[in-house]
Amino acid sequence: MKQISITKFGTHALVDFFDAQHLTDVTTLRAALLAAAERAGAHILTDHFHAFPDRSGVTGVVLLKESHISIHTWPDDGFAAIDIFMCGEMSIDAAIDLLADALKPQNHIVKRVQRGEIT
Repeated sequence: MKQISITKFGTHALVDFFDAQHLTDVTTLRAALLAAAERAGAHILTDHFHAFPDRSGVTGVVLLKESHISIHTWPDDGFAAIDIFMCGEMSIDAAIDLLADALKPQNHIVKRVQRGEIT
């Protein structure tokens, strides 16, 4: 296998929201993810969202020229798993801040991974 030096192909943020709001509202979630992509400076290609029956959650993805933002919600637990992967000089922090303002979690955790990094 060819060994490469440390290279960044983008930042992948795994964001966990706890005790968040609007977790069954596909309209609000879609608007929030689209706005987060725009706030980050990304270019939206398309999106797709699905609300599960009996208000049991939403899954959605916004495809970006720079990669994607996705969300999966568990409303009974107040939990949302958000995945933000962007290459280039996008502002992931701005996207996370907008999503936190929209979904109002009581707490959140962000884990970041630099993609393509060899240590």
